Amino acid sequence: MAESQYAKSIELSHAEAFRNMKNAKRFAIDIGGSLAKLAYISTVQRKKSLLAEGLDNLENAEHIYTVVEDIENQDALHFVKFESKFIETCLDFIQGNLLPANKENLKNKVIKVTGGGAFKYKDLITSKLGVQVDKEDEMECLIKGCNFLLKNISDEAFTYVKHGNPEYDFQAVGSDPEIFPYLLVNIGSGVSILKVEADGQYERVGGTSMGGGTFWGLGSLLTKAKGFDELLQLAAKGDHRNIDMLVKDIYGGAYNRVGLASDVIASSFGRAARSAQERQYADFKSEDIAKSLLISISNDIGQLAYLHAKFHKLKKIYFGGFFIRGHPMTMQTISFAISFWSKGEIQALFLRHEGYLGAIGAFLKGAEEEEADKYSWIEDYAGSSGLQSPRTSKVPLRERKSTFDMLELHRFSNPLVNCPLLLDPSSYFPDVVDLTQDAAAREYWLQCFEEATDKFVERAIASQPDSVDASDRAAKFKDKYLQRLKEFKANPSAFGSLTVRSLLDTREHFLKESSFSDPYIQQKQFENEQALKHLEDHLKFLDSLSWQAKQLALVEGLLAGNVFDWGAKEVVNIMEEGQFGFTEARARLQARPWLVDNYEQWLERLKGPVHNCAVIFCDNSGIDIILGVFPFARELLSRGTKVILCANTMPALNDVTYSEVIILAKRVAAISETISRALAEERLVIMESGQASPCLDLRYISYDLSMKIRDMAADLIVLEGMGRSVHTNYSTAFSCEALKIAVLKNRWLANRLGGDMFSIIFKYEKPKRVVLRTHSLPAKFSVDSR
Repeated sequence: MAESQYAKSIELSHAEAFRNMKNAKRFAIDIGGSLAKLAYISTVQRKKSLLAEGLDNLENAEHIYTVVEDIENQDALHFVKFESKFIETCLDFIQGNLLPANKENLKNKVIKVTGGGAFKYKDLITSKLGVQVDKEDEMECLIKGCNFLLKNISDEAFTYVKHGNPEYDFQAVGSDPEIFPYLLVNIGSGVSILKVEADGQYERVGGTSMGGGTFWGLGSLLTKAKGFDELLQLAAKGDHRNIDMLVKDIYGGAYNRVGLASDVIASSFGRAARSAQERQYADFKSEDIAKSLLISISNDIGQLAYLHAKFHKLKKIYFGGFFIRGHPMTMQTISFAISFWSKGEIQALFLRHEGYLGAIGAFLKGAEEEEADKYSWIEDYAGSSGLQSPRTSKVPLRERKSTFDMLELHRFSNPLVNCPLLLDPSSYFPDVVDLTQDAAAREYWLQCFEEATDKFVERAIASQPDSVDASDRAAKFKDKYLQRLKEFKANPSAFGSLTVRSLLDTREHFLKESSFSDPYIQQKQFENEQALKHLEDHLKFLDSLSWQAKQLALVEGLLAGNVFDWGAKEVVNIMEEGQFGFTEARARLQARPWLVDNYEQWLERLKGPVHNCAVIFCDNSGIDIILGVFPFARELLSRGTKVILCANTMPALNDVTYSEVIILAKRVAAISETISRALAEERLVIMESGQASPCLDLRYISYDLSMKIRDMAADLIVLEGMGRSVHTNYSTAFSCEALKIAVLKNRWLANRLGGDMFSIIFKYEKPKRVVLRTHSLPAKFSVDSR
C-alpha cells in the first residue's frame, strides 16, 4: 500500500501517550479494524534512595546509616490505544524516538502481531521498523490477555448498573486464587463465545454473526450516523418504546401466566411495521431507531451467552471487544439482557482494560522465553487512563480531549500472592470504606488529600537538596496529582474502587513518576537515631515492672509509637510545633476503656499456651518501630514465640522499609541480648512484605514471605497502624489469632466512629469460622468475642 494512503494527520502526545519510548526493548501490536493497541516494554530510570550502613564503629558513628541517591532501572509495560488509521504515524514515531542502540537491536527481530490488521499492515511494519512480523492467533491472545489481567490487576472486573451507587461495582477477582472456569464473550463485528478452563485450555463453544458489525451496518442504513460512536450517542438519547412492541401493546398489560411483565419487549421494531401506504407518513426518530437496534442485538447476545453459561455450568461471564469499549450505554444493555435471561442469578462482568486483551496476549507470547509468570505486575496509576465517566458518553466526539488511551504496569521482581493466613482469599476485600459509595466520606478525603499536597511538595523538594530540578519536578507532580483528584471527583470509579488506600497509592505513584522515591528518608533517619538513644532505658523500665504491668506498658508503647505518623495532618501540626516525644504521645492516648478494647481478652490469652509464631506488619519508622514494635517482639521472643517482622518493600510516607529494619535490627541487637540471640538462631526473621503503600492489601504479599509464614507455622498476626488495621483489614477474617492495633489520628474519622483524636483500637480476635465482608464502617465498632 502506498504511503499516501495512510492517515498522517494526528499529532501524537509525545510526553504522555508514548511514555519512555526511547528505552523500549520489545513490541507487540494488536490491530483491529478501527483501533490499534501497541504494547512495549521499556526500562524506566528513576531516582532511588539507598541506605549505606555505617559498619566501622557501631557505638560512636555519627549516623547509623547514610543516604545515597542512585538511579534505579525498572521494567515498565506500556499499552497505547489509538485509531488504526494512524498506524503509520505511530510507527514513524517509534522509529524516530528509539535510542540508536535500541533501534539497532530491533532490526531483524520478530515482533508479535495479532488482530485483523496483522496481514494488512505486515509489510508496513516490516519496512518501518526493520522487523519480522509473526502473526498470532487472535482468540489465543485474547484469552492469554484476559487471564493476565484477572491474575495481576486489582479491581479489574466490574458490573455496571445504570443509576447505581456506584454505577461501577468492582469484583474482588484479583484475590481469587482460582479464576477459572469462565465464559468470555468477545463482541467484535461478530461474536465469539469461548469457554476458558485453565491457562492454555479453552475452546470456542459458540458465536453469532449478529454483533457490533450488525449494529453499525444496520444503523448506517437506518440513520444518518457517520460512525459507531455517533450511533451510540444517538441510542443514548433514544426511547425504544416508540419502535419496539411491548407485551402490554399486545395483551393490554402483563402476561402473568408465562411470567412476562408489561414492559418486556415482545417484538423488536414491532411498532415500525407499516404497509407501503402507511410508511410514507411514518416519522420515526433516528435516536429511537438506534436505541431499539442496540437493545435488540444486546438482548440476542445476552440470551446466547446465558444459555452457553447455563449449559456449561459457568457462573462468570466476561464481555469484551470493540462493541463494549467501556461505553456505559452498551454495558447497560448487555447487563440488562443477562439479568433478564438468568432471572438475576448471573451478572454481566466487564474489564477495565478489556481493550488491551489482544495486545497483552501478543506481548506475553513474545515474552514466553523469559518466564513472565515468575513476575508480578502492578498498575501504575500515574501512567494509566481511567474508565470513561458515564457523563462523557453524552459529550460530542469533537469535544473529547484525548485520542489516546493508556495503561502502564510496573514489574515486581518476585511474584506477589495471597497471604496464607486469610480465612477465605476469594472473598477478601481489603478496604473498609468504599468512597465510590460513601459520598460524604469521598468529599472529605478528596479535600483532605488536596489540602495536604503542598506539604508533600515541600517535603519532596527538601528530600533532594542537591538536585537542581527538584522544584520543577515537584511542581509537575502537584499539577498532575491535583488534576487526578479532580478526575476522581467527576468519576470516582475511574481506576476501580476509590478508597483511602487507592488515594494513598495514587499519590505515591505520582511522586515516584517525578523521581521522588522516598521524600521522608531524612526525617526517618533522624527519628530512627533519636529513638535508638532511648531504647536501652526503655527496656530497663519495662523489665522493672511486674508481669501484668509490663504487658500493658508494652501495648501502650505500641500505641504511643503509632502516634508518630507524618501522613496524619493533625499529628504533623503537633509535631511541627516543637517538643513532642514518646512521653508526650503516651499522655495523649485515650484512657481505658478504649474505643475498641479487647485488652483483657489478650491478657488472658497470654496466660495460656505460647504462640508458635507471630507475624507483625510494622508501620512507622522511629519511635514506632524502635520503642514500640521491637520491645513487643522481644517479649514474644522471651516467651518462646518465633517472630516475623514484615516491612514495606518500597517507601511510602514515613513507613519503615525492609532495608531500614535490617540495619535497625543490628543496632537493637547490640542493646538487647534477647533480640541478638533470636536473630542468630533465626527465631526473629525480617522479611519484606512486597508492599509499597501505607495501607496493607493482603492479596499481594511477597511470595517469599508467604512461604516463610507457612514454614514457621504462624498462628498470630499483628496489624499495627491505621493503614493496616482501620483503613484496611478491620473486618478481615483470619484462620489464626489476630491483633489489630491503631491510634485514630484523624479527627473526622474518629468522630465518625464515635471517638475522638487519639482514640484507640485494640482488637483481639480468635480464629474465625466465617468470612465477614464489609464495605463500610459501622457507626460504632462491634466486637467479635468468640
